[in-house]
Amino acid sequence: MRTLYIDCGMGVAGDMLTGALLDLLDEQGQAAFLKEINAALAGKAVVTAAPDVKCGVQGLHVSVKIGGAEEGAEHHHHDGEHHHHHDGEHHHHDEEHHHHHNGIKEIRELIDAAPLSDNVRHHAREVFDSIAFAESQVHGQDMEHIHFHEVGTVDAVADVLGVCLLMERLGPEQVVASPVNVGGGTVKCAHGILPVPAPATELLLRGKPWYEGQIKSELCTPTGAALVTHFADRFDSAPILRVEKCGYGTGTKEFERLNAVRVLLGEGGDAPEHLLELSCNLDDMTGEELGFAMERLFEAGALDVWTTAIGMKKSRPGVLLSVLCQAAERDALLKSMFQHTTTLGVRERLCARHTLERSFRKEETPWGEVTVKRAEGWNAAREKPEYEELARIARENGLSLRDVKEKIKK
Repeated sequence: MRTLYIDCGMGVAGDMLTGALLDLLDEQGQAAFLKEINAALAGKAVVTAAPDVKCGVQGLHVSVKIGGAEEGAEHHHHDGEHHHHHDGEHHHHDEEHHHHHNGIKEIRELIDAAPLSDNVRHHAREVFDSIAFAESQVHGQDMEHIHFHEVGTVDAVADVLGVCLLMERLGPEQVVASPVNVGGGTVKCAHGILPVPAPATELLLRGKPWYEGQIKSELCTPTGAALVTHFADRFDSAPILRVEKCGYGTGTKEFERLNAVRVLLGEGGDAPEHLLELSCNLDDMTGEELGFAMERLFEAGALDVWTTAIGMKKSRPGVLLSVLCQAAERDALLKSMFQHTTTLGVRERLCARHTLERSFRKEETPWGEVTVKRAEGWNAAREKPEYEELARIARENGLSLRDVKEKIKK
């Protein structure tokens, strides 16, 4: 599975995530992206990217310039997102200059007018809606009427559209993010001094794993939080990947630790499915009784039931009865095992199962349509027709199963 891993060990801001994803593309791809994002912004802002060395590591720093100046350049105390305005150092002309972009309605209109795919615009709208909802909850106001400093500017739109566009360009099948380092200390905003993470950031990260690191600076911004929670399928430690590319998106500040969002793109990273295996040893049940018990266990929700021949105490041949199930079905299956077998105890084991992705399609044959099962993933792919359908055709036409399979292959 093509997996993108986002390392948020130094937080995440919109411009840093844009830079990291852009760093995965070759020079031609980067030039094409910049051309497309700037066309989408229609002169309201200009996005540029330049190599940037932090702690001896070269990454990519993305800048958004409005009217020839980098947004927020006069007042960035924080790490990362140059346009993030929790520092509260707005001048009145800034407020007036951006006022018409300060509502979610105006931002949606700006996104809808961008000459980008429906998919990119859809994701961008969802990200901004989540930020607007978080801000409205924090300020106790209606989402549609709120005017907020944090994301109401063109450069925030540039970052969100940029990340959504790059995600479409890279096309990962799965996105995994690390737990988020939010930084620490306090942050100035238009309303006063607030703790890190700022309330809107905390709300956007609600239910996701985050922690305070050693660095007393705001490392995760609302825009960064909204983007990473929108695109991440799960938050976890780094998955096992065959890494093809690595990208670094640098922030503005210098710290002892590399100030960058790192992204890894590669094959693998499938999250194992965690299942329970219930089992018991039996030496006093007939084959008929065992068969009946297996039927009942399938009816009670077992994913699989099987028996294994074992040697037991007192030199008795016996049977190991095993049941694979989801944790939610455990109680029903334990009840069924005790009801339909002679066991006095059942063992339980947690196991991880890795599977291939399964899909189905119909294929025409001389005997009508047959369902073909396809399984793929882990660099493997295979197909086979549904056995029950082949068996029915063989019975109805007086053919062997082999005859039917060979005819279908042709």
